[in-house]
Amino acid sequence: MRLHRNLVFAVIDSLRDIFNEGVYADKAVETALRRDKRWGARDRKFVAETIYEIVRWKRLYAEIANVKEPFSRQDLWRLFSVWCVLRGIQLPDWNQIEPTPTRRIKGKFDELSKIRKFRESIPDWIDAVGAEELGEKVWTKEIASLNKQAEVILRTNTLNTTKELLQKQLREEGIDTEFIKGYDDALKLVERANVFKTESFKKGLFEVQDASSQLVATYLDVEPGMKVIDTCAGAGGKTLHLASLMKNKGQIIAMDIYESKLKKLKVRARRNGVHNMDTKVIDSTKPIKKLYNKADRVLIDAPCSGLGVIRRNPDSKWKLQPEFLDNIKKVQQDVLQSYSKMVKSGGKLVYATCSVLPSENQKQVVQFLASESGKDFTFISDKKVLSHESGFDGFYMALLQKK
Repeated sequence: MRLHRNLVFAVIDSLRDIFNEGVYADKAVETALRRDKRWGARDRKFVAETIYEIVRWKRLYAEIANVKEPFSRQDLWRLFSVWCVLRGIQLPDWNQIEPTPTRRIKGKFDELSKIRKFRESIPDWIDAVGAEELGEKVWTKEIASLNKQAEVILRTNTLNTTKELLQKQLREEGIDTEFIKGYDDALKLVERANVFKTESFKKGLFEVQDASSQLVATYLDVEPGMKVIDTCAGAGGKTLHLASLMKNKGQIIAMDIYESKLKKLKVRARRNGVHNMDTKVIDSTKPIKKLYNKADRVLIDAPCSGLGVIRRNPDSKWKLQPEFLDNIKKVQQDVLQSYSKMVKSGGKLVYATCSVLPSENQKQVVQFLASESGKDFTFISDKKVLSHESGFDGFYMALLQKK
């Protein structure tokens, strides 16, 4: 592989923004890809994937390069040099690249690869929490899987097409996909591609959504005609899935504390042809109280550590702090206590997270069921989706029924 100066400079600038300025990796990549309109698909792929790779392996590479944060520009070039050596890419004779001891880098890599926190490039505290909650054996497998690049998975919008027709149309647009056993509406891309430019996307035939995430709406057991509330809807991937499962019949109320996210959801809903959805901003306790005992189904896709989705958000490993984890558990319990009151008698509730930690998952459900608000609910079932078993994101979902 021949390295091009302008592409590598874009990578270095982006890494500086992510590591030193706190910019989110996806935003930094977005900005980088707008730098030069002349870049082709291969150039853009190199920039995006190299940024994500170095972000993912930051701790390991920094240890090998013997650099510490905040990184100077020269430090970032050293990280890039480590990435090149470990990838077998010949380093160019540029001023920015120092003489690089290739054998020392490979030797250091072999040595550090024996220690999990370096091999998997994670902070000490995340390694300790994962091992404590999942056990050494399971955590070792899980964190290895969570460090792999996430595949691109599509969810067919069954309001507008079928999985078979979507696959055929995408093939005509030059994108090959395959079915995934056990996932009704999912298609997996054979090779990464920018699917957002396709006519199929513009026509609302699919959404990009991980296979594990696609299990959540199905788990809520909805039927056309029901009144369903998605309480932490965000930009609405699961809301849109619910709408297609309900065949656009009945009512979905998508709620969130962020109005900006709900505005994005409205745009997506229009493209998807969803018209059984209303949005409500949770700006006080009033919108929730008005819906007490009104819903057939309530989805609580709770805020969480996001440890199950670090394959697609590798920078979250470095942004996450122990105190955030403690605080988010309190929020999860508060949300369960409050939002569960919207379920009517005989109705069902799903509590879900994109975390693999039992303290955010099973333990929250047990605590809720033992509380005053939870005594009206019966536990029906739960599903623990671990990445190393499924090959997709880590998720949790629990189904409860109101007496």
